[in-house]
Amino acid sequence: MLNVIVLSDYFWGCLFEGSSFSIVVNAMQIQLIRIELRVPEYGWTTQKIFHLMNFIVNGVRAIVFGFHKQVFLFKPKVFTLALLDLPGLLFFSTYTLLVLFWAEIYHQARSLPTDKLRLVYILVNCGVYLIQVCIWIYLWINDNSTVEAIGNVFIAVVSISASLGFLLYGGRLFFMLRRFPIESKGRRKKLHEVGFVTAICFTCFLIRTSLVLLSAFDSGASLDVLDHPILDFFYYMVKFQACTNFFV
Repeated sequence: MLNVIVLSDYFWGCLFEGSSFSIVVNAMQIQLIRIELRVPEYGWTTQKIFHLMNFIVNGVRAIVFGFHKQVFLFKPKVFTLALLDLPGLLFFSTYTLLVLFWAEIYHQARSLPTDKLRLVYILVNCGVYLIQVCIWIYLWINDNSTVEAIGNVFIAVVSISASLGFLLYGGRLFFMLRRFPIESKGRRKKLHEVGFVTAICFTCFLIRTSLVLLSAFDSGASLDVLDHPILDFFYYMVKFQACTNFFV
């Protein structure tokens, strides 16, 4: 009877999560189309790329939740791990792009060079994906619980790096904007948005770091298992809250 209840909770949890991410996907698609129709002459700006990457991230997450039970049936196990980790990596790339955008604004306002910021963003992301692919390849060749734990620690390091990036440049931009006289309602709104998004994303990545580290050293605390539908629900809802900030 208990197993039936758990499976029922799991099914409805996955259905709700998949539906929630599908709503975000549609919102991102509409927002991207609106921006393109409004300013088609500017090409692919940072804002458009941000919304496109958010569209891809939430689309992949919606698919994973839609077929969540089948994901755990893949052989070898590394395919399951890759499908579960990939949305998180794409999430990292998407929101570090927002950090890059804020860093460019801050550097331009301070008359600091910005030419190397995009190069750093590209190199960091390429390095993250290269290391993660190497971990997946090793697990494909030799399914090792120790290496799997190392992979989780690596994801935690990536997440804490993103949280520190938001704290550094989100905080700098927020306090810089506060020093300017707030003459209009729109400027005040933008100040509040920067502070809100910084707080949400910093908290999101920090909680992700803690939970991934916990699951790395305690297999019973792993969130990506069928036995913890409620934990899965709360964990991904935290990430979902950050995803819904598409007004940036």
